[in-house]
Amino acid sequence: MKRVLLALSLLFLTACSSVPFDYPKQGSNALPPTHDTLMGNQASQWTEKHPGLSGFVGLSEGVDALGARLKMTELAQQSIDAQYFIVKRDRAGALFVGKLLRAADRGVRVRLLVDDIFSPGVDHPFSVIDSHPNIEVRLFNPLSRQSLKYWSYVVDFKRANRRMHNKSFTADNALTIVGGRNIGEEYFELNQGVKFNDYEVLAIGPVVQQVSEGFDAYWNNALSVPVAAFNIKVDDQEIEQWREYIRDHVEGDSAQIYQTAINSTLLNEIREGLIQPIAAPATLITDQPEKIHGAVGDKELATLAMELARRFRAAESEVLIITPYYIPQKAGVALVEELLAKGTRVIIITNSLASTNHVPVHSGYARYRKRLLLAGVEFYEIRVDNQDEENEWGGQPEKITLHSKATIIDRNSVFIGSLNFDPRSILINTEMGIFIESERAGAGLAESVLESLSRKAYRVDLDEKGKLIWISDHQGQHEIHHSEPQAGWWRKMQVKLYGLLPIESQL
Repeated sequence: MKRVLLALSLLFLTACSSVPFDYPKQGSNALPPTHDTLMGNQASQWTEKHPGLSGFVGLSEGVDALGARLKMTELAQQSIDAQYFIVKRDRAGALFVGKLLRAADRGVRVRLLVDDIFSPGVDHPFSVIDSHPNIEVRLFNPLSRQSLKYWSYVVDFKRANRRMHNKSFTADNALTIVGGRNIGEEYFELNQGVKFNDYEVLAIGPVVQQVSEGFDAYWNNALSVPVAAFNIKVDDQEIEQWREYIRDHVEGDSAQIYQTAINSTLLNEIREGLIQPIAAPATLITDQPEKIHGAVGDKELATLAMELARRFRAAESEVLIITPYYIPQKAGVALVEELLAKGTRVIIITNSLASTNHVPVHSGYARYRKRLLLAGVEFYEIRVDNQDEENEWGGQPEKITLHSKATIIDRNSVFIGSLNFDPRSILINTEMGIFIESERAGAGLAESVLESLSRKAYRVDLDEKGKLIWISDHQGQHEIHHSEPQAGWWRKMQVKLYGLLPIESQL
């Protein structure tokens, strides 16, 4: 027993004391866009034609989102800055990181910042590309590597529980992609087992500089640690092996994913001038990294959530919320009831129990559903089988999960970003997003979303006895369900069990 206690004590001490936050690093900032790069020149022309306005193209399909990143990486001539919550070690992750390596070989400066919690097995490949003189990889708020990685999450919970959930990809400080996607197969619909139904915007114009400034704040923060600090040994030949992998998957017999993405319908229409960006005033709002250092629940540090609340209160007619996870807690309920009391329509689209990828979150959401329905909220929950047609990868996913994070206010203001409507996003993690002030964008997106709900979602309501019902008009069939539709008994049991636990503040 003494030996066990000694071993546990040593694990505790090494986990708490061995994160190299003091590792030497150089501060750096986004390089200013220049006319000498292709994308910089495009940005300059845009600004001349649309002074003060940014331009936006929606990326709703995974193939377009992956293709846009790959194309921007190929066109980059000066810099690439990428900030993500998750980068997975799968086909999408390998292609994404491999193309960063190719850009670095052309002399492009690459800065990759990744949160250090849900990207397993990436230490070695990150160290390999970090050995390139034009690439630097940093991990945000990393866990210790001197003991079991996730053991340090347990023993250093207060710090390790605070995560960077931001997501952006910027090339030559001229074009950027902001939204809800991480880097992994399910986010780009490559995994036919599950589709994460997501949404992002490709942006040009003044908002790009705002994204770059937000990136710099995190890149230069004390919690951002170079992967080199962990002294992971790499073989000089490994970087050449990665180059060979990318050559095969971009130019060789294994290039199907790359060719499909780079030639997606949307990208071809952009190249042919059939799609033009929507020009609109826009503002990036980001939580500052100081939110991680501050106390959980400090509303002064929850910059993005407080801005959303302010804009909701200013709404005149309608608030449409699209979120994979909705746990309003007391403050959120009070805000929604305040909106309804003054006649503002509130529509919330979220995951059903069958479609969610986080059953514990559904247990938190379920306890607020009836009260908000009685107050007048319109709830829609996504069907797990809501696919309409085959995607451009040539397949149809077995399961749909909503992952988009968007709001539309009065159909003239659109928010696209990383924030979920749950305690973790609002109070614990850092988030970012863009507010686009455009009636064309707001009305168009709202109409598209609402028109598809009868096919893709259940309308949640109350019957004459005040019991929950789920109503669907799917494939010509009118259905009324009296319990969580498409969800098996085990999921329903899990919701009840999780509902007994005092975990809502962590969801």
